[in-house]
Amino acid sequence: MLGRLNHVALAVPDLAAAVAAYRDTLGARVGEPQALPEHGVTVVFVDVGNAKIELLEPLGETSPIAAFLEKNPSGGMHHVCYEVDDILAARDHLKASGARVLGDGNPKIGAHGKPVLFLHPKDFFGTLVELEQV
Repeated sequence: MLGRLNHVALAVPDLAAAVAAYRDTLGARVGEPQALPEHGVTVVFVDVGNAKIELLEPLGETSPIAAFLEKNPSGGMHHVCYEVDDILAARDHLKASGARVLGDGNPKIGAHGKPVLFLHPKDFFGTLVELEQV
């Protein structure tokens, strides 16, 4: 069911500083910021060749990233994203296996313009998992 690792998402308290660190210090190719109000975040993707790093900054006080940063003021790993061929088939298989899909269970459109779902971290050893249809 799982395809390749698409990205690892890092919550950051200062997106501009994180972009500068990846671009200037690490020499990475860094995209432009994208505001995603429906997800409560501003994102920037860092291309590392075989996958991406997604830098997440809260967009407003009700953002789930704001809550994450309250607990982790320096930032940190927020989730991993895996590719799937058929997100609805993956969702149905996971639910039948007892995994919890967050939200209403229906895919939303993610930062890449593709359907995404998030899986409860307690079902995956403390890691929030995102699935993205490719």
